[in-house]
Amino acid sequence: MSTAPAPSKLGLWGVVMVIYFAVAGGAFGIEGLVGSSAPGMALVLTLVTPLIWSIPTVLMVTELSTAMPVEGGYYVWVKRGLGRFWGFCQGWTAWLYGVVIAASFAALFRDYTSSFLNLAFGVELLDQNPLAGWLVAVALIITFALVNIRGAKAVGDSSKVFAAMVFVPFIVMIVLAAAKYAANPVPFWQPLTPPDTGLVGAFGLGLFIVMYNYLGWDSISTVLGEIRNPLKVVPRAMLIAVPLVILGYLLPVLAGLVAGADWTTWGDSANFPELAAAIGGRWLGVWVALGGMFCAMGLFNAMVLSNSRLPFIFAADHYLPARYVERHPVYGTPFRSIILVSVVYAALAFGPFERLAVTTVLLYGVSLILQFLALIALRVTAPDMPRPFRIPGGLPGVILVALLPTAIILLAVRGTVLEEGTGFLTLAGMLLLSAPLAYVLLGAVFKRGKADTLTHDLRPAQMD
Repeated sequence: MSTAPAPSKLGLWGVVMVIYFAVAGGAFGIEGLVGSSAPGMALVLTLVTPLIWSIPTVLMVTELSTAMPVEGGYYVWVKRGLGRFWGFCQGWTAWLYGVVIAASFAALFRDYTSSFLNLAFGVELLDQNPLAGWLVAVALIITFALVNIRGAKAVGDSSKVFAAMVFVPFIVMIVLAAAKYAANPVPFWQPLTPPDTGLVGAFGLGLFIVMYNYLGWDSISTVLGEIRNPLKVVPRAMLIAVPLVILGYLLPVLAGLVAGADWTTWGDSANFPELAAAIGGRWLGVWVALGGMFCAMGLFNAMVLSNSRLPFIFAADHYLPARYVERHPVYGTPFRSIILVSVVYAALAFGPFERLAVTTVLLYGVSLILQFLALIALRVTAPDMPRPFRIPGGLPGVILVALLPTAIILLAVRGTVLEEGTGFLTLAGMLLLSAPLAYVLLGAVFKRGKADTLTHDLRPAQMD
């Protein structure tokens, strides 16, 4: 490993904000849930999905983060629990979905910049000129590559600012919507399901959307070596981040429903800037659109932090050239790895990404299942491993925690197949097959039998 200075480290609120933006970053993007599943079911999904999807993942990540607080996080956990091959496949799959999501966030910034310019100044340049839109996305990528090169603390500090810029207009929107509802109560939760759609069908229609908006709890694990006292900070940060994310989705959706817009248009002509304008006027719509720009900044910033550590850790295990292990001489960050992923994001930032949302969730689901299998395997093969945080209930409790998200992944895939056919499985299958192919190819070209980096070499230099 490099002898460069140790990178700056994240404190508690920096970790909370990175987790928040890795998972949500605001309510932007969940509008399609109302349009597909109807208001009542959208509210049910927003509240129920975290119980069976997010909280089990949070418990798993917290146990393994405190047991093995090492740079590379889930890649190292799966390698330790299931072996080198499965560790590589998990890391590769996580890197793929991270690349797609990060590039989509750059495109989201372009879209919300366009919305802001349209609402504030009537300018439609970014809608009419794809090259101009791409240049806006590239400007974002370059900016936050530089922020990430400065270190995790810089990412955490900037995330705090972005969170304030996202929260404040939504808080104003929520307060005005509450006043409007108090003056004229309406059954905003109706209908419970779309016409001619039963409860199960409506649940399935919105499941992938809400799963997509609640994924990413494990992203913080790849930078555990850049967190100050992760054994204490990670559990506390998760405890704060979970209700923050849930309320960050629920309250704006409630406020938007009070606006009175036709629920079937949500996600199409009715997005949060338009809904905010219906509640408080054009000024609030402009403000929320500006918040959407900061949301996209925070989402992208956090994803670069997490995703860029995977090429670094692959290089440490000799699957990529050794230059990607090199750290910045001043900031101690894996700057070559950050530059590499940024170039990939720029190449993909043209979008569109809507069709990849389902595939991305499926890739994430496979990565997550491997992490849960590693959790179970380590309980069996390393029962004496120190676990400052331990999921209660022994091995049966761990298995139950693993079964909940696994079941919801299978349910979501089944529902999507019934609604849309099996086309998305072809792309997902090709991407999943790229993992073992990359393992063989990169192993033959770069690794050539070299030993992996020892886990203790990836521990934080100082557990302060």
